[in-house]
Amino acid sequence: MRAVVQRVKEARVAVDGTVRASIGKGLCVLVGVEAGDGMDDVNYIAAKLAAMRIFEDDGGKMNRNVTEAGGAMMIVSQFTLLGDLRKGRRPSFGNAEAPEKARELYDSLITAVRQGGITVEGGEFQAHMEVGLVNDGPVTLLLDSRKLV
Repeated sequence: MRAVVQRVKEARVAVDGTVRASIGKGLCVLVGVEAGDGMDDVNYIAAKLAAMRIFEDDGGKMNRNVTEAGGAMMIVSQFTLLGDLRKGRRPSFGNAEAPEKARELYDSLITAVRQGGITVEGGEFQAHMEVGLVNDGPVTLLLDSRKLV
C-alpha cells in the first residue's frame, strides 16, 4: 500500500461539481492499494498516519501528530500511485489491486484510522474526483508498506 501524505491547511473532494467531503487543518492522504496487500498493510499505514509527527509545536519543531494538532484526515483512493512508467510513455497499472479488493482495503484503512479517534473524511471510490488542497509548508511525505526496511 502506498500513500502520499500532505500536511494541509484545508482539503476538499468534489464529484460532478459537488463537494462530497472537506477538512480544515490536517492530512490529505492519497492511497494506492497494491496487488497482494492485506490487513497488515492497512494496519501499518494507519499506525503511521496516526503517529507521524509533522505538525509544529510551540517551538516551531515538527513534534505533533494530527490529533495533537487538532487536525483531521482526508483519505482519497488513487490507484494511479501504482502506475509504472519504466517502459514506454503510458503508465501500466498491473500492480494495482483489483477494484473489489482495493475498495475493501481502502474502507478498512478509513475504519482503522477512525478507531484511533481521528476525524476522517473520504473520497468516492472509483469516481472521477476533483481534489483541492492547500499544502502547508509544503510538507509532503511518502509511505509504502512494502518498504519497511
